[in-house]
Amino acid sequence: MPLSKQHQALIQQLVNEHNDGDNADLAVDLIETALRLLDDKADRLDMKVMTSALKELRYSSRIFTPYREKRKVTIFGSARTKPDAPEYLQAVAFSKAIVERGFMVITGGGEGIMGAGQRGAGRDNSFGLNIRLPFEQEPNDEIAGDPKLINFKYFFTRKLCFIKESSAIALFPGGFGTHDEGFEALTLMQTGKSQPKPLVFIDRPHGSYWKTWWRFVQDQLLDAGLINKDDLTLFKVTDDIEEACDEIAHFYRNYHSSRYVKENLVLRVKRPVTEHLLQTLNDRFAGICVNGGKFRAEGSAPEEENEPELAGLHRVVFPFNRTNFGRLRAVIDVVNQH
Repeated sequence: MPLSKQHQALIQQLVNEHNDGDNADLAVDLIETALRLLDDKADRLDMKVMTSALKELRYSSRIFTPYREKRKVTIFGSARTKPDAPEYLQAVAFSKAIVERGFMVITGGGEGIMGAGQRGAGRDNSFGLNIRLPFEQEPNDEIAGDPKLINFKYFFTRKLCFIKESSAIALFPGGFGTHDEGFEALTLMQTGKSQPKPLVFIDRPHGSYWKTWWRFVQDQLLDAGLINKDDLTLFKVTDDIEEACDEIAHFYRNYHSSRYVKENLVLRVKRPVTEHLLQTLNDRFAGICVNGGKFRAEGSAPEEENEPELAGLHRVVFPFNRTNFGRLRAVIDVVNQH
């Protein structure tokens, strides 16, 4: 049942008393949605799940907000990996090296690969997204007691934050959870449901864990036509820490971020867009443009006025078909070469 004009006015007044800024309309939507749940006679358990999820997302947003300008790498891997294991030492070395390149680190906050990632990064450069379980998930001593440790009840809100708050993802060998997180990250990028970002699978030195996984992907998914060859550009498998760090850092050498404005995808880049770059993109990637559109250079759009901190960036704009996200990754690679 639609809310009465009187109720809508009361909600708007309440929101304006707190904040009448850019996000006031979304706060109104949240309150109206909550009231509609009552009108729908929603099940109490459903409402408890939604309420807890919203509280977790609000709290995590508050913790991450002061660090929005700093890029972060989410590290996944087994909670059961021992401190003397080669994978553990790789995770320590990787997180230390990526912090030296200006990134922070996000892990699940537990032991194993998670603890290794935070010990390499150090407490000041670490976030821990801990999941409350009846076993196996006490926070590691590197992040325990830190304000940047967030405790989650639900896996789905925790996983959302892992993806949403990161600029890159690194996966070390792990169990079901690690594979779940890796495949979900790939699915979100393959379907355009997350921002493009580097995804690196890191083996122990001379190891075969992810190399075996990669052969499975090729033999059972690619060869059977279940994925496209371009999808293989969405990730990298390596056992070399420097190569992993290069993959992440080079992704942001020129490319900064992207967003859709009406029918166009806008790639925001750090350096001026040259005619040579546009010609290269139009020659190689015309197939991902719809209705005969082309790659072109433009200034910031009126729709981007709510992001004034990005106004000084340059832009490559094109009518993307929103389908070939593996090819989009290749576009970004070309942009980073110019």
